[in-house]
Order: sequence, then C-alpha cells, then structure tokens
Amino acid sequence: MENQIVSACSNCARNLVKRSRRAAGILILLLSVNGAMGYARAQSAPASQAPAESLKAMSLAQLGNVEVTTVSKEPEKLMRTPAAIYVLTQEDIRRSGATTIPEALRLVPGVEVARIDSDSWVVGIRGFGGAFSRSVLVLIDGRSVYTPLFEGVYWDVQNVMLQDVDRIEVIRGPGGTIWGSNAVNGVINIITKSAADTHGTLATVGGGNIDQGTGALRFGGTFGKNVDYRVYGMGFVRGQEFHTNGDPFDEWRLGQLGFRSDWKPDNGNSITVQGDVYSGESGSETNIAFFSPPSQANVDSTSLVSGGNLLAHWKRLLNNGSDLQLRAYFDRTNRQDAQFGETRDTFDLDFIHHLILPKNEDFIWGLGMTLSPSNFLQTQATVNFLPHQQTDSVYSGFIQDEIPILENRVSLTVGTKIQHNNFSGLDFEPSGRVLWTPSDHQSFWAAVTRAVRTPSRLDQDLALTGFVSAAPPFPVFLEIQGDPTFKPEQLLGYEGGYRTQVNSHLFVDIASFFNNYNDLQSLGAVSLGFAQSPPPSYTYVLVSVPWANGLEGNTDGVEINPNWKATSWWELKGSYSYLQMHLKDKPGITDATTASSDVGSSPRHEAVIQSLFDLPKGFEIDPTYRYVSALPAQVVRQYSTMDAHVGWHFAEQFELSVTGENLFRPYQVEYGLGVNGAPNVGIKRAIYAQFTWKH
Repeated sequence: MENQIVSACSNCARNLVKRSRRAAGILILLLSVNGAMGYARAQSAPASQAPAESLKAMSLAQLGNVEVTTVSKEPEKLMRTPAAIYVLTQEDIRRSGATTIPEALRLVPGVEVARIDSDSWVVGIRGFGGAFSRSVLVLIDGRSVYTPLFEGVYWDVQNVMLQDVDRIEVIRGPGGTIWGSNAVNGVINIITKSAADTHGTLATVGGGNIDQGTGALRFGGTFGKNVDYRVYGMGFVRGQEFHTNGDPFDEWRLGQLGFRSDWKPDNGNSITVQGDVYSGESGSETNIAFFSPPSQANVDSTSLVSGGNLLAHWKRLLNNGSDLQLRAYFDRTNRQDAQFGETRDTFDLDFIHHLILPKNEDFIWGLGMTLSPSNFLQTQATVNFLPHQQTDSVYSGFIQDEIPILENRVSLTVGTKIQHNNFSGLDFEPSGRVLWTPSDHQSFWAAVTRAVRTPSRLDQDLALTGFVSAAPPFPVFLEIQGDPTFKPEQLLGYEGGYRTQVNSHLFVDIASFFNNYNDLQSLGAVSLGFAQSPPPSYTYVLVSVPWANGLEGNTDGVEINPNWKATSWWELKGSYSYLQMHLKDKPGITDATTASSDVGSSPRHEAVIQSLFDLPKGFEIDPTYRYVSALPAQVVRQYSTMDAHVGWHFAEQFELSVTGENLFRPYQVEYGLGVNGAPNVGIKRAIYAQFTWKH
C-alpha cells in the first residue's frame, strides 16, 4: 500500500511539473543512392550552380577555430576550450528543418530530447531530463530563462526567430563556476545574430499537417552613425499529436514581436539593446483533485501565457585585449491555467572585468545580482505555494584565471563562483581545468568541477494534494509537502576529452565523464493523520509525503562526435552518446520510486547520423537518422526514426523547403507523463513546407 501511495504521489508531482538494425540498413541504402545521384549530377554541372547558402558552410579547418563564449564569457577558440562544448550553427539549424529550439538540440551529442506532446519537451544533458530541465541552465543572449517556481524552463515560451539565431553553444557538464547555480549538468546558450548581419527584408511562411501555419517577417537596416537595427514579428499554430483516447488537448499557438539594435559609437565601445514580447496558448491535460465531492479528474486546460523582456549590454575594449562588460535585463512572465497562475518579474545585473596580465595570463572576475518578485495565484484548493508573494534573490561573484604553463601548449584554468540565495544561503562552485595542445590540430583537456542546484519553491513551499480513495469511513487524500530545510543538490564532476582534426576531411571530438551526486531530490518518510476539508467541511485521512534530499549516486558515460567532409558536395555528421546511471537511497530514506524513475527516464544509448548533400541547380537533401534506447520508467520502447530536409534555392532570393519528421512510422511515443493512467501521447509523422524570401 505504501509503495502505491508513494507512486501515486510521484505521479502527481510529475503531472504538475509537467527496429534499429533494419532502419540503419535503410539509411545506408538511402545515403548510397543519394550520394551516387549527387555525384553524377555534380560531375556534369558547373560549380557556379551550387546553392548560395552552401558557401556559408564552414570547412573543418574553420570548425576548430570557431570562437565560443559560453565557457568563460569571453571569446575563445573551440579547439582550445577545456570543456565538452558543441556549436549548432545557423546552417545546422536551417538544414535540420527544425521549427523549435528543442528539436534543433536533438543534433547535439549528450543532449536527450523527447517530445511529450505538441508543446512540451524533456530536455536533459547527461541524464536527469525532465519536463522542466531542472539541471540545465538555458540562456538566450546571456539572459537566463530559469523559473524558481518549478526549478527549470517553460519550453513552450522560449521561442526565437530561428533565422536570426547565429549559433547555439551547448556545454555538456557543469558550468557553475561561470554561470552559477543550476548549471549542473550543462548550459545551453542561444546566441542571436548582430543587427549588422540582418539588414534587408526576410519573410517566411509555411505549414503542414502538424505545424499547421507559421510565418515570420523581419526588417533590418541602419540609421544615424554606426547604429544597426532589426525588428521582427512571428507566429505559429500547431496541431495536436496522436491520442489513442481521442482527446486532442495539446493545440499550441503563439505570437511574438521583437527588436535588436547594435551601436558602436567608437572603436572601443559597443552597446546592444534588444527585447521581445509574446502572447499565446498552450494546451495540456492535468489531473486535479477535488475536496467536494472527494474525487479527481483529468482536466483539459489551456495555459494562457504572455510576457516580455528587455536587455541592454555594454562592452568596452581596453588595452592589450582586456575589456569591461555590463549586462542588465528585465523579464516578465505571466501564466494562468487550470491548476495555478503566476506572475513573475526578474531584474538581473552582471558586471565582468577581463584582464590580460603579464605572460599572457588570462584573468576574469565579475559580480552579479538577480531579484525576482513573484505572485502565485491559487485557483484550486489542492495546489498551493506559501507564501503567495515572494521575492527570490541571488547575489554572486566569480573569479577565473587561465595560467599558461607552457606557452601555447599547456594551460591551467582555476576559478570559483561564490553565491548567496534566499533558498539555501551561501554556496561555492570551484573548478580546475587543464588543456594540452600538442599541435594546432589536436587538444586534450581534463576538468574537476563542483556544482549545485539551488532549491526552488517546488522543493520548499509546495502543498500538492492528490485524491486516493473515497472508501468509508473516511476519504483518503495524499499531499506532497515542500521542505523548508531542503538543501542544494550537489555534483562533483570529473571530465576529460580529446579533439583532433585528423586531416582536411575528418574532425573528431570525444568526451568522457564521471559525475558523483549527493542530496538529490527524493520523497521522504510517509506519515498519516486526519485533516478537515474546506467548507463544506468533513474529516479525511491525509497521507503526507515531504520532499527530501534522499538520493545519492553517480553517472558515467562517453560522447563521440565525428564530422567527415567526404567531398565538396557531401558531408556526414554523427554522434554517439552512452550514459550509465547508478542512484540509491541515502541511509534512513525508503523512497520506493524516485531512484528507479530517474535512472529509467534517460536513454542509455543515443545515436545520430546526418548526411548533407549539396546538389546542382540549388538543391540540397539532408536526411537525419536517430536512434534512442528504451526508457523503462516511462514505458517507452527503443525507437529509431528519420527526418529529412529537402531544399531548393532559386533566383538567389528564394528558398523552398520540405521537411519530413518521424518518417519510419505513423507515430512514436518518446516520453511518458500520461496523466493518471491516460495513455502516453504519440508524436506523429509530420510533413512541413516552407517558403522564404530575402531581399
């Protein structure tokens, strides 16, 4: 009985937080046929007929020299970065055919992405994926989109105009030394283009059987002296996925407007101001308990979402490559659905001072402050956060020093983040990283890092009540209770990696890790008592289960990412990720479900093969094969599937593309969270066409 109660409790919380060999053979056959056709046509066509977009593709020599900023908040070459980092470029996103950020992230090794329904995803890095990505910090141009209410990210409102994304930098592994708490398993930084790179007009319109209607319009230019700008508007309507019970609850629509302006008053200063506003509706199905009469029901609801943000960033270049940076932003989110409502404002200020010291020592330090007042609106008696009004705060400072040991060959990077928050007080997140570059075309790196996940209101302030039974003499209800003493989850991570440009045609990136976790979220000891319901009052049995820091354990794995430029018109990209998780209850904890649920909700094996063909007459064909192993805790079997993007560039200004998703079967289940016995949602085979005009 106790196990059933705890299992039901766990389901309530998750609701709130809301064949391969044969397929590989098909893929190989498709690649062979396409390759032969492409080669024959390429041999007979002049080089000038290649699509203009293909000229933007990087050579493999350029790949290692790509500058990334997420690891240290300062530009550094990917080959010389002592961290497991992957860069999704604008070209990668476009040729994937993805219409959302989570869909594009499927290409990144070590990142697990599963679609729950039309507007909900699980996104995780190296395990612990969930509907709110609690162990991953997500940034848009350095602006955090983390919500302290549900310890994570509302993915349905993190929308950007994909044509304006310059790149997405993904760190696999802890990034707390630079970015602070909640960058435990990784950082996803979505970086948009400078306004100087988006002059002119771009219009796009598309539709299909699931992405039923999409459209975007952007205009950019320059005015005054050294001021570039762009303004844009976008919107979409997305239909429901496959529901075996015939309940199409997950329609999704959203509209968004935004702008960006970049000003360089002189050679030493640059100022960026940008902002967005949005409004939309996200469909969902929720299990809600009722006191009168004692019961529960699966309720279809529409979340009304709206919000906006404004960000300003100033950078001043100093002597010898040093610089100062100041970033400030305001973010407002509003959300109202059948279970609750919340309004949250976030004010953030960050200062960074980067110094190049004698002997090329690279030193950086900074200070930060975040204030986030919120108002919780209780709409159901069985869902509550107390107090309803609260201001969350974070005050932080960090230092990091890159010390050359052997010039241009060996360096040591050490640093720490010191942070104070209103949930758990003071935390330290130190790290040490070593980089060895025996040649310009290969590098070895290793790192040891401590990171923490700050408790959220879900951990400390939640009161969530679920209905168990109406059997006489008393109804039985179950309540998950927040623990005001809930401590930060802790990670001590060990990583290592190797990158090499084998030759002008082959680039390989390998990373391995061992993570040791402590004080992970679990369910605490069950207690029984009697309570009085709201009017009309009656006595009921209350089964109480608090959150607890009750799990410990480790994960380990490896990620392999080769990139092969077979010919001037054919490129193969691939990745393989292996993850092994070992979690157990800490002494004194008897949680029967959480450890097995966490372990069984992340795939042990993931593989991706993407083939990019540049054909004559402006055509391109880009099939992508994906394999994901089973998720036992979610009752999801292993699956393999293929997406394919076909594009045609003509008259230099026009592009027509058709994308097919999940082509191997009519639908596939990628994750659970079926509400209280409702079947999991099937993600449909989808076809989507898009027309783009640039001028």
